Amino acid sequence: MIKSTALKALLALMLFAGFAAPAFALDLETARSQGIAGEMDNGLLAVPPGAGSDAQGLIATINNQRRAEYAKIAAQNNLSLDVVGTMMFEKIYTRLPAGTWVQVKGQWKKKAG
Repeated sequence: MIKSTALKALLALMLFAGFAAPAFALDLETARSQGIAGEMDNGLLAVPPGAGSDAQGLIATINNQRRAEYAKIAAQNNLSLDVVGTMMFEKIYTRLPAGTWVQVKGQWKKKAG
């Protein structure tokens, strides 16, 4: 009986942990709003000044996805990756809320309102 109760409790905990984990996962909007991820003028993400490495995994994943998409766009339109990245930054920038970290020409600043 004790084994059965303990097993049920363990299964319930595993089930809860499996469903709860995504709720605690860091997403880009949260990372930006917490100041631990910022946009660069090359269309990629980076860790802004003074931020820890909490978002490093998220940043790497998103940058890999962006690079792949930028490469497709560049190939389809006979453009360089740098040109596509800059164009994408301009598009992303317009949608960023005030206070988001951005790096323009090597200088970090918070987007003005």
